[in-house]
Amino acid sequence: MKLIFAVVNGDDSQSVAKTLIKNGFFATKLASTGGFLSAGNTTFLICTEDAKVDVVIRLISEKSHKRSEVVQNSVPFLSTETFGSFPMEVQVGGATIFVTDIERFEKV
Repeated sequence: MKLIFAVVNGDDSQSVAKTLIKNGFFATKLASTGGFLSAGNTTFLICTEDAKVDVVIRLISEKSHKRSEVVQNSVPFLSTETFGSFPMEVQVGGATIFVTDIERFEKV
């Protein structure tokens, strides 16, 4: 058995959840927050057989999309102690997936 941790952008979490359920996979959803942009994410915990790990990863990949987002970046001016901000384009979305071994799994 494997435990899959999938950190998914909040914008994609509903479609990921629906796709997992439609394909017979059950997941626990946890609200989480990203560090860089403090953006809302959903962390899915999915326990499955070893042979189905690639299927789960494919399903998550199909519904988790990277996109560009413009954010304000605050930087100090070199000659003073004041701060200015300027727009910066960053990539957001997609999914970060971890797969670990499970010694024991019970659903009670």
